[in-house]
Amino acid sequence: MNRDWIQTLYEAGYFLPIDVHFASLMNRLAGKDSFGVALAAALVSRAAREGNVCLDLSAVAGKKLPEEEGATPVLTCPDRVEWSAHLNESAVVGTPGEFRPLILNDYRLYLYRYWMYQENLARSIRDRLAVEPEPVDEALLREGLERLFPDVEPGGISWQRIAAYTAVTKRFCIISGGPGTGKTATVARILTLLLEQAGTKRMRMALAAPTGKAAARLTEVIGRARTTVACNDEIKEALPTGASTIHRLLGTIPHSPYFRHDEKNPLPVDVVVVDEASMVDLPLMAKLVQAIPHQSRLILLGDKDQLASVEAGSVLGDACDTGRRHGYSRKFRTDIVRVTGFAFDDGDDDADEMGIRDCVVELRRSYRFDPDSGISRVSAAVNDGDGAMASGLLIDSRFDDIRWNELPPPRQMSAFLVTYVVKGFKDYLKIADPAEAIRRFNEFRILCALREGPYGVANINSLVETILEGEKLISPDVKWYPGRPVMITRNDYSLRLFNGDVGLALPDPESGGNTMVFFSEAGGITRKLHPLRLPEHETVYAMTVHKSQGSEFNTVLMVLPDRLSPVLTRELIYTGITRARETVTVSGVESVFRSAVKRRIERASGLRDALWGKRFEGC
Repeated sequence: MNRDWIQTLYEAGYFLPIDVHFASLMNRLAGKDSFGVALAAALVSRAAREGNVCLDLSAVAGKKLPEEEGATPVLTCPDRVEWSAHLNESAVVGTPGEFRPLILNDYRLYLYRYWMYQENLARSIRDRLAVEPEPVDEALLREGLERLFPDVEPGGISWQRIAAYTAVTKRFCIISGGPGTGKTATVARILTLLLEQAGTKRMRMALAAPTGKAAARLTEVIGRARTTVACNDEIKEALPTGASTIHRLLGTIPHSPYFRHDEKNPLPVDVVVVDEASMVDLPLMAKLVQAIPHQSRLILLGDKDQLASVEAGSVLGDACDTGRRHGYSRKFRTDIVRVTGFAFDDGDDDADEMGIRDCVVELRRSYRFDPDSGISRVSAAVNDGDGAMASGLLIDSRFDDIRWNELPPPRQMSAFLVTYVVKGFKDYLKIADPAEAIRRFNEFRILCALREGPYGVANINSLVETILEGEKLISPDVKWYPGRPVMITRNDYSLRLFNGDVGLALPDPESGGNTMVFFSEAGGITRKLHPLRLPEHETVYAMTVHKSQGSEFNTVLMVLPDRLSPVLTRELIYTGITRARETVTVSGVESVFRSAVKRRIERASGLRDALWGKRFEGC
């Protein structure tokens, strides 16, 4: 084999410069020229860029590269066993426990730091599963469950009640559910139950989310619970008053990837709740879980069917073992029946041991969408991978909340967008109050699958500005025109601004009408910064579906590309559709839409096997 083939793959667009340079570096460090090592290094670099935690040699061995349809093959990857043996002989490749740039384990090749993040997270979760929770007062818990979760769902079971029972009796719990299934409302009542169980003992609770917007929404829900939950005033007063971002909870250190709280300096908490957990990447989740004492409870809330995090990993999906159905252990089902009175068939009679299977609960009833609504039915069809059903529902004009528009050619996109843009954005542009302007701006959003190209975020944002200028709603000849929406694209820990945070540029009466950029925070608070202080950012009338995770809008227009792309998958379509509270319009090519719904992507990782592939004692 010839290393020039890596250069050929670079010239074909398969590798980026960073992949080629990393391959060259590994080859030099190895001390001898090795195409197998160089190719593996380039591929693991590429895999990491695409959000994978590792390179699965089993998935690429024997394949021709590039893999794209219509591409001319440049080379064929080596046999898995032969390739693995060759890598094991290299000085830059180690096995678990060794300190090498690359780690090979079970035919999975990792960058060292991703291997460590995965191992640390898996170990922390397993340790938590092995710690016996404090005994609960079952009579008090039974009464609390019936009082706080009085409604029974169709089928005679309350999955919210089962989720609450699980969270109270486990050190680790995942509550998954689609939009409107009441995840955050359920956790407010879970905290109430935990406080009732604690009695006079003080219980320290922390609420966190990956973005400021998600933290603000969690704060809002908990705030309502403090006035509406069915418990005494003493318990209400003990409920947490707000949520923060995960970064803020851990304590950011300016210009450093590390946090003030870690395994050696753990958080002073008894319970940690993390909302929108599907958005949390592997490195951040590993750092968070390591900073939580093993005897403390960790409750993760999220939607396992959403897109994985923007950065590496699919932690929630791996921890839920998405795509496979597991039943509860015999003992846990017996415990549930005894305390809740609910008997059900979600069991595995071969599973006697208690483990992570008993720590995952899926909420199944949506309180936001009627089961027969268009959004509910089309999102279910997408999740089932039924592209024909999903496209048929969108095209069916009998639904008021979902619409389909055949994608216009690029030159007609501006004319297509005019009605949506003017209706969706004109109101907020007339509002001077920052908090109200932000609220109104967040009622409508254009979501795109891609960043570049005629149907990508960059072009759509440019078209939107042109339309609004034509309607005399903005003056884009001034960079920081009133109402310009911007999204932060790089974390700035010192300013507490993080990738995905959205703000509006508006005149500030308190500074003589000078333009400031306003951001909403938890508790309905807005804070302002001068535009020159902002880290990297971009205009955001349109955003990628990835960036929309954790957000909700009354109305969504989702623009899909005119041909298949690696990012166009079932999870992306589902996430985009379910960002809408009231109405969603999908603009695309029907054949492309159907194909995308059939495609399910799983990021390469060993976390799923580390949590589900072994048997653990205790929970």
